Amino acid sequence: MFEDDDYGKPISEKLSMIIRRNTTKDDFANIAAQTNISFSTIRDVVYRTNSLTKSNAKAINRMIKAAFENSLAKQLQAENDKLFLDRKLCE
Repeated sequence: MFEDDDYGKPISEKLSMIIRRNTTKDDFANIAAQTNISFSTIRDVVYRTNSLTKSNAKAINRMIKAAFENSLAKQLQAENDKLFLDRKLCE
């Protein structure tokens, strides 16, 4: 997922924004428990106050996966909400 030149510096602003928008504190906590990488380290990398390393990249990869899955769930929920609201407007 990451290239060698990604390590030793913060993740991109765009990736940071997307992860933050599409994950919750529970995602941070669960991934911290799964990877044995501290919640605060994951948070600091996501918020760009700490650099990506080979050791914390495992957690960041899981955060990307969680953000992707959560964004799909939000999209499906929004579509269902739109259908429901459209029907209400037509009543």
